[in-house]
Amino acid sequence: MLNRRHLRVKALQTLYAYHQSESKVVKPFENALLQSVDKVYEMYIWLLSLLVEVADYSAIDAEGRANKHLPSNDDLNASLKLQNNLFIHSLLQNPEYLAAVKKYKISWNFDPEVAKSIFITLKNSKEYSDFLKMTDHSIKSDKDVIKHIFKKLILKLPGVEQIFEEKFINWSVDKDVLQALVAKTFKNFSSEVFADNKLAQICPNWDEDQLFIIDLFNKAIDFETEYQELIAQKTKNWDADRIAMMDTLLMRMAIVELIHFSSIPVKVTINEYIEISKEFSTPKSNSFINGILDKIFSDLKSKGKIHKVGRGLIE
Repeated sequence: MLNRRHLRVKALQTLYAYHQSESKVVKPFENALLQSVDKVYEMYIWLLSLLVEVADYSAIDAEGRANKHLPSNDDLNASLKLQNNLFIHSLLQNPEYLAAVKKYKISWNFDPEVAKSIFITLKNSKEYSDFLKMTDHSIKSDKDVIKHIFKKLILKLPGVEQIFEEKFINWSVDKDVLQALVAKTFKNFSSEVFADNKLAQICPNWDEDQLFIIDLFNKAIDFETEYQELIAQKTKNWDADRIAMMDTLLMRMAIVELIHFSSIPVKVTINEYIEISKEFSTPKSNSFINGILDKIFSDLKSKGKIHKVGRGLIE
């Protein structure tokens, strides 16, 4: 699921795009920010649909084997157990999944070879052989082979990785979140009563989190001049041209949180942006940002501009 750090990254990416653009109309970028979150959910549905596609290909493979010129007894009796997998059946009866497939117009017709390549690799694996030998037929036991397909094939085969990278610009950034969403789905789908099995939620509390990222993004723009001056005062000994734009944006977003988000602890804010800088900025950015934010926080605190409530105490 998307946690607050992931959401901060989405806001950062959109803020960066805004500053790189000649257009300074905020609303389209605000819409793009929300769309970037929705894209994560779309990728999640594409991954689930690929599991269905692989299961369906097992029937295509069985038919092809049966239609050989001289089929063997094994060819004539190829198993359809994967297509009849209870996890797959539950997914195909899930209203949320079916609605999402329709919404995103999901179809693997653009590359029918991907399911074939995954199934062929699966067919030669010990895990698939063990699955075919199993006498237990429950959603719990059926999930094991689906987990194998996802973890060891979909996430590992270079060809599959390339397809998602080409289709979704943020695939590499969101891959960990997607793994968590699919893992949550495996956990949720545990009932033989299919109606009880629910898809994973993109966020624990989307109504609250949506307000958080929109407010964070907008205030980073609204207070740009004021907070840029705060940063400039603490970086007088630095050549402005040598300060990475990403560092500046990260610090400005942190200042927004320090001043405007009373329920987020100071330490959480500073630590989050330091961690984000390790992935999205220069090797030395984390120590630079840490030092500057500490100085800015001290000044803001002394001037009475930091107001934290509840669990978000200053210290």
